Amino acid sequence: MNILITGAKGFVGKNLVAELNNIKEGKAKHPLLSKDLRIFEYDRETEPSLLDDYCKDADFVFHLAGVNRPKDSKEFMEGNYGFTSELLENLKTYNNTCPIMISSSIQAELNNPYGESKKAGEDLLLNYSKETCAKVFIYRYPNVFGKWCRPNYNSAVATFCYNVAHNLPITVNDPNVNMTLIYIDDVVQELINCLVDKANKTGDYYKVEVEHQIKLGEIVELIQFFKDSRSTLQVPDLSDAFTKKLYSTYLSYLPKDQFSYPLKMNVDARGSFTEFIKSPDRGQVSVNISKPGITKGNHWHHTKNEKFLVVSGSGVIRFRKVDEPSEVIEYFVSGEKLEVVDIPVGYTHNIENLGDTDMVTVMWVNEIFDPEQPDTYFETV
Repeated sequence: MNILITGAKGFVGKNLVAELNNIKEGKAKHPLLSKDLRIFEYDRETEPSLLDDYCKDADFVFHLAGVNRPKDSKEFMEGNYGFTSELLENLKTYNNTCPIMISSSIQAELNNPYGESKKAGEDLLLNYSKETCAKVFIYRYPNVFGKWCRPNYNSAVATFCYNVAHNLPITVNDPNVNMTLIYIDDVVQELINCLVDKANKTGDYYKVEVEHQIKLGEIVELIQFFKDSRSTLQVPDLSDAFTKKLYSTYLSYLPKDQFSYPLKMNVDARGSFTEFIKSPDRGQVSVNISKPGITKGNHWHHTKNEKFLVVSGSGVIRFRKVDEPSEVIEYFVSGEKLEVVDIPVGYTHNIENLGDTDMVTVMWVNEIFDPEQPDTYFETV
């Protein structure tokens, strides 16, 4: 299958090309799409004469090229209507009636230069389909967000993510504006559905099935939460599909020299204890380092429960039920054999480093530590 993608270096085009290459190279699998793909990438920098060759051989056309922010409003019609006309004329020259997908906009319903140019491009395609019987897929996109979207251009999400990540100011005129958004991965999967005749048609147009409705102010609050999470250690609620996608998007805009961030290590003669991740509904994760011969713990809990995983060094975790003073239970642990040990409530417990190197333990607890209600009671094992 020969696939022509116009606007191949734009936001949607770049993501589509990447995923089609993954399928072509066997890095990703699609149940209905083979690896026998040839991708013709066409963009502003492409030699114009190549468009003629591509239109001759294409089996499917993704027409993603367009103008969003011209210096002169007349460029809207030139880019969104004029180039579409040129593309269709080239296909006609070779009697190529392969299917064509075009990326339009919900603004095609509005009376503005951008919307009018998008509507004109749609009408061109519909007339072309009537004339040639070629199948056409017209998508009126709402706001699209995700990695590789250009900030300070035509996406508020991209701009907010970039500016917040780079400590730049943002402007929110009306936080109560309701936004309809679609995520780039969902867009790409829907476009690939076009190749295998599984596109999602709704009325006269096609659309990405998964849409998200959220207020602009809520988006800004989430992005600020993502930034603050490096100091609060709180992870977002990734069970919410939009939050998960927005967090991935935000991380793609981090400055290249700021991928890492320090943690506060509580260090003493015994080793160190460092909190890593916190979540109101999933507890917190910490890293404990014990020096050789050191014993830590000797306490128990009513409701708080933990999981210990020794990832380096060796030691023993001891338990004693608080109302049974004589029986001590021992679990020997080592980084050579990763094994999770549950810490049941009602058992006083400790962990001792039996080796001659530092012992590193990943510790999970079911709740974030609350100094006002620590639910931790000293008692030697």
